Amino acid sequence: MRRKWVVAGGKLGAQESAAVSDFEPLIVNVALAERSYEIVIARGRLMQIADHIRTWGAQHGGWPTGRKAAVITDRNVQPHAEAVQSSLALDDWTTELIVIEPGEQSKRLEVIAQMYDRLVAMRADRRTLVVAVGGGVIGDAAGFAAATYARGLPFVQVPTTLLADVDSSVGGKVGINHPHAKNLIGAFHQPLGVYIDTDVLATLPVREYRSGLAEVVKYGVILDADFFDYMEVHVKGLNERDPEVLTHAIARSCRLKADVVEQDEYERTGLRAMLNYGHTFAHAYEALAGYGELLHGEAVAIGMVDASRLAEVRGLIDHSVTQRQVALLTALGLPTTRPETSHWAATDILDRMRLDKKTLGGTLRFILPTRLGHVALFADVPESDVRGVLS
Repeated sequence: MRRKWVVAGGKLGAQESAAVSDFEPLIVNVALAERSYEIVIARGRLMQIADHIRTWGAQHGGWPTGRKAAVITDRNVQPHAEAVQSSLALDDWTTELIVIEPGEQSKRLEVIAQMYDRLVAMRADRRTLVVAVGGGVIGDAAGFAAATYARGLPFVQVPTTLLADVDSSVGGKVGINHPHAKNLIGAFHQPLGVYIDTDVLATLPVREYRSGLAEVVKYGVILDADFFDYMEVHVKGLNERDPEVLTHAIARSCRLKADVVEQDEYERTGLRAMLNYGHTFAHAYEALAGYGELLHGEAVAIGMVDASRLAEVRGLIDHSVTQRQVALLTALGLPTTRPETSHWAATDILDRMRLDKKTLGGTLRFILPTRLGHVALFADVPESDVRGVLS
């Protein structure tokens, strides 16, 4: 007998973990009043997405007749987008497929302008649905177009990478890059829902898959030491994409992020900033390397280790906390030091860091661990300490 698991809070238990090989879609609820939505985690059910979209639409006033959807994707995952199109067509939707180039270079205004042109051509209105099918770049760019066209279109996230599953598809942050800083231009625009089909990860290149694991590790460091322990024990399952281990890791990561987003949706209290552990370093490295040369998760893995070492310098943790992160990230095939080919001066890295969204009044602020499973925001870190880590 199949069961429908609802992850409302706390830990995903052993019974749920054991059942994932034969389960109805698992649901993680994101409670944000009228902007609440579901994260659906399914296996081999992409053609059923229209059923969920119909339900989500009904929860927000229903869909008019003559329903239209713009399905936005990149050529690497176009077959998945076409499956979504087919599901919608069977439910009497008229769809337009918008295919952009893969990679961070597509997160720029010129590409968004092309999306606007296509939306104008299909006579999109405020009830036209935008469906983002792809990794974080597609979710961010398509979500930004949805947030800004006609002052806001409804949209659905269909992430196709592990990184997007556990991070960018959840929480409503959408945006594009500026030549000098990542995600500098953006908005908060919550989706109607997120639909994760773990079967699509089977075709994800190894490097992209490992990049996503960095964000999974992050959740263990910042919020859940037991989850970090779980990953240390299940390295083999994570590396081999074992369905039960992977589904548990995705569900737990989504639940942990949802818990934070529910308390600090617009990043006003500082709580949501904890999700950016390692990112102050990482975004600087991505910008200096040239967007796309260093994958986001790779940069985050390096940034987490640097942030942990900064915490050591500040006397917040002992070396064992850093070493456990290094050991786990290394076991998962992720880098923990800056590329040997990089010759970035500490001054250049610090200049990029000052463009970070956590920076206030030119003062750098860092998310640093105080123990495994807990981090805090620090605004009193001397530049000399940062330079010490960078050297």
